[in-house]
Formats: sequence, C-alpha cells, structure tokens
Amino acid sequence: MNSIPGTAGKTATMKSASDEPQPEKRPNVIRRLYQWVLHWAETPYGTPALFAISFAESSFFPIPPDVLQIALSMSRPRRAFFYAAVSAVASVLGGILGWLIGYALWRLVGDFFYAYVPGVTPENMDYVGGLYRENAFWAIFAAAFTPIPYKVFTIASGVFYEYVSLQTLIIASILGRSGRFFLVAGSIYLFGPSVKRFLETYLEIATLALFVLLVGGFILLKQFSG
Repeated sequence: MNSIPGTAGKTATMKSASDEPQPEKRPNVIRRLYQWVLHWAETPYGTPALFAISFAESSFFPIPPDVLQIALSMSRPRRAFFYAAVSAVASVLGGILGWLIGYALWRLVGDFFYAYVPGVTPENMDYVGGLYRENAFWAIFAAAFTPIPYKVFTIASGVFYEYVSLQTLIIASILGRSGRFFLVAGSIYLFGPSVKRFLETYLEIATLALFVLLVGGFILLKQFSG
C-alpha cells in the first residue's frame, strides 16, 4: 500500500518531539517554601531557623513552624520540649510584631499584605474585627492553638486596638501557642518516631478537636456552676 506523500516525515517529526524529555514542572511557591523550611533540620542552624520561622509566621510567613519543629524533634526527641519552647517564645514575639504592624503601619502596608500574604484579605480582617468585638481573648486563643491563620489575628488585633489590648494578645498567645507546640513535643517525647506521620497528617484536626473539647468543657462548667 502506498503511503500518503509527506506523512512519513510528519510522523517522524511527531515521534521525535514526543520522545524528547519534557521539562520538569517546578513546585509551586508554597511547596518550595515548605522544602526550604524543612531543609534547616539537616543543618547546624536548625534552632535559630526555628526561632526565625516561628517569629515570621506570626505576621507574614505562610509555612507553620510545626514543620521544622517536628523534624528537629524527631532527630533529637529529648530536646522536643526545648524546641517547643523556642517555637512558643518566638511565635508570641512575632505576634507582638503583628500587633504593632496593625496598630502603627497598617495604612501604609495593608495593600502589601492583601496582595502577598495568604489568608490576609479585607473580608477576613472584617470578620476577625467582629470576633474581637464579641470576645477578643477567645478569638486569639483559638487562632493561636488551631490551624486558623494566626497572622490574620495578630495584625487585626492592632488594627482593632480599641477591642484588643496588647496584654490580651500576649496572654492569649502564650496559652494558645504554648499549648499547640507543647502538644507536638509531648507526642514526640512519649511516642517517638512512630507518631511523625500522624502529626504531619492529623495535627490540624487534633488541635481543632481539642479546642472544641476545651470550649465545651468551659461551657459545661459554667452551666453547672450557675
């Protein structure tokens, strides 16, 4: 059977093009940041990096410090509580920076945060402002302990300073952030490497569940005492 003129060359061209290795797709920005955070666990600067990332995550950085804290704690389980303390202290200090940004600089930098910081949107800021009018302490504690974007709450606490004092932010953040990070440390210290996969997969769900139980306990206590 005769071939159609010109098709052989086209077929060869198509085959050669399909056989060429395709360029690998680069991971998205968040995935690259995640990998960058994780790599510090394999360097001598893991602890300073944990402090810096915990500090920055409280106001603008998108990757939670739990990622690096878990990796460091897995390599040295006996220092798990030390790493939790580093995360908690740095995170609370970062929360104070967030309050100052909202209080003193928001009119100048607000558009930047809306454009480049995940979770910081006009709608979220207005919503958090409404929560602060009802109960600022519990709103901050919830954000500090659970997967709710903590940075939105720290910045908003400065924007809505008439409802949130710096003292309220600090106390609620100490309780919430310490509870979250020491929960991770305690799990690793008690159960060792076997708990790593669980923490990476279910940490957010676990903190939400514990917060619901905590709030439910307070509500029941209030009802019985009344």
